[in-house]
Amino acid sequence: MRIYTTISVTLALALSAISVETFAQSESFDAGKATFKVSFKEEVSQFEIMGLFVLPGEEVHLKVSDYQAGVTFKFHSDQAPPVNVDTVGWRWKAPASAGLYSLWVEQQNPADTMRFNVFVMVPLDSVKGEYLNGYHIGRYPEIPLKKLAIYKKPRGFIEVTEENQNTLVSPHFTIAQFLCKQDGGYPKYLVLRTRLLRKLERILEEVNRKGYACQTFHIMSGYRTPYYNKAIGNVKYSRHVWGGAADIFIDENPVDGMMDDINGDGSHTYKDAEILYNIIDDLYGKAWYKPFQGGLGWYRKTNSHGPFVHVDVRGFRARWGD
Repeated sequence: MRIYTTISVTLALALSAISVETFAQSESFDAGKATFKVSFKEEVSQFEIMGLFVLPGEEVHLKVSDYQAGVTFKFHSDQAPPVNVDTVGWRWKAPASAGLYSLWVEQQNPADTMRFNVFVMVPLDSVKGEYLNGYHIGRYPEIPLKKLAIYKKPRGFIEVTEENQNTLVSPHFTIAQFLCKQDGGYPKYLVLRTRLLRKLERILEEVNRKGYACQTFHIMSGYRTPYYNKAIGNVKYSRHVWGGAADIFIDENPVDGMMDDINGDGSHTYKDAEILYNIIDDLYGKAWYKPFQGGLGWYRKTNSHGPFVHVDVRGFRARWGD
């Protein structure tokens, strides 16, 4: 089985060798986009690397769009071979066993590739009581909030191991960045929405375009199990519990677990988080941003954390600030 689990050299070097000139180097940012797009599972992505989360035996339809005239494509898999629907579309059936697999779409003349790191999830019904293979999940609400589909129980859980934790799920984010902060060994489990990954990548691209060099966001909180969410006293229907939210900040210069002083006033304060908040909020109303509408909030520094910004993909606009 061909598995891609190693973070890219560009990202690794950026994270380990940040210089004092970081804020002047945003022109070096590579958005990691292919020259074509692929649609799958209600998503359309142009990123060279993308996580795909499916159930055992699930059939996935993939179709290329927005490509140059005259080019040809091939579809590859490290497991079951794809079935051609037409020259730019395929059907692929996920393996029966949970784990990490690979798909990739190869464009020829000119050469380009889009890779999908596919996580076949462990189905929801594998949870026994409040535990999945010893990992404390807790209990999801039986009734979705306001009967909204986004609050239905997740279909399954992504299994994260010591071996696959550094797998890229988009050009600048690994699966491990979204793990719940609760204690416990491997395997760990989480829920993660592809739409959130796409949104974070577009925000990251915009942050760099505005002149703030950043190779990835520090994700202070990604997925939260219902158990952990309740333990920290958060609201029952937090979007974190459904894998659709992330609390983020820029942590590049230095890498110290704290929001960078991006306004240059010598302090790490809510004013730095407010800059990030405003960059994101200014995207609202743009036609391409419509699929990414959701919650946006900013928070001040406390004794337990520094300033940060919350983003989610709930599907409708919500705003708040500390």
